[in-house]
Amino acid sequence: MTTATTAPRLSMTQVLLCGAAIVTLSMGIRHGFGLWLQPITMDRGWTRETFAFALAVQNLAWGLAGPVAGMLADRWGAFRVLIVGAVLYALGLVSMALATSGLAFTGGAGLLIGIAQSGTTYAVIYGVIARNVAPEKRSWAMGVAAAAGSFGQFLMVPVENWLIGGVGWQNALFLLGCAALAIVPLAFGLKEPAGAGVHTGPAQSVGAALREALGYRSFLLLTAGYFVCGFQVVFIGVHMPAYLKDQGLGPEVATTALALIGLFNVFGTYAAGVLGQKLAKRHILAVIYLLRAIVITVFVLSPITTWGVYLFAATMGVLWLSTVPPTNAIVAQIFGVRYMSMLGGIVFLSHQVGSFLGVWLGGRLYDATGSYQIVWWIAVALGVFAAIVNLPVRETAIPREARPVAA
Repeated sequence: MTTATTAPRLSMTQVLLCGAAIVTLSMGIRHGFGLWLQPITMDRGWTRETFAFALAVQNLAWGLAGPVAGMLADRWGAFRVLIVGAVLYALGLVSMALATSGLAFTGGAGLLIGIAQSGTTYAVIYGVIARNVAPEKRSWAMGVAAAAGSFGQFLMVPVENWLIGGVGWQNALFLLGCAALAIVPLAFGLKEPAGAGVHTGPAQSVGAALREALGYRSFLLLTAGYFVCGFQVVFIGVHMPAYLKDQGLGPEVATTALALIGLFNVFGTYAAGVLGQKLAKRHILAVIYLLRAIVITVFVLSPITTWGVYLFAATMGVLWLSTVPPTNAIVAQIFGVRYMSMLGGIVFLSHQVGSFLGVWLGGRLYDATGSYQIVWWIAVALGVFAAIVNLPVRETAIPREARPVAA
């Protein structure tokens, strides 16, 4: 026997508009962080590894805090988590501007912003979507939210580059801190009615949900694949501007390339969400990872030209965050929506461990060898690995025994 409590829902339009705007800000701001690598390291006299390590810590803190933020959002609602996340985001950006030592920079750009992102990005927003959007539209709705984050990347990169050139890198960070606080009023649009966390399905504790997921092979395979996603996109996002400058290209090429990634990712993530309603999501994920490996291989082996970089950016943009809708839709499909934010946060933790290694190894191996070539080839090998491990994933709902409920 199962519970049958039906909680009042927010309208799908309201959830998508507010959720998309929040993801646009939270993801858009961070996407341009690579533009600060050279001005900050040159002004402060730091190595690239110092900057890269801080952003690596950011990604790791984001991942570690993700399951906790997701659990709190599942229990108390996303509204409170979003408010705290927005304030921490603003404080982190200000700290990033004021830091004069590598340790202080890591505390602001790394810990504060990382924790803030755990409460203002996909895991929390997708939990609200899963609870308030019908299952037959869920993959599409997640694709819309992911496309919004991609549009934020396209929009914010040229804005951030313009701010750095116009007011200096420190003042640019102060202004972005003010922009992050715009998440606060948007969070009111995702304030769910009392009882929104109660769903149909068998009664299950947080501990039982965790044990069930971590003991399920498909969940572990999905998590392993997501590690690769984090490694690839964060390495490219943070280190590509410096890589292109090393190849003799101007900073405007890197800015345009990052903007193109964001623009074409709008189409890629939306298409992945739509296709997830019609095709096996594990097959979509396998194809995405394999195509990434092929695209990176062609880019590394080809002569570096301006138009070649733009073609690479546009192609990678289609594949950039297109893994997000099918990955999260599979989690909801297997385990239901009651602990969606928490379980999505656990999968995302793997993504962020990959992000940590991608951004840190990029700086570490560059300082050791004077080249990014080794990391590019690691990204290729990991893409093939992710394509393989996603193929055996089972997308059907996990079988559970019905539990009696007291009258």
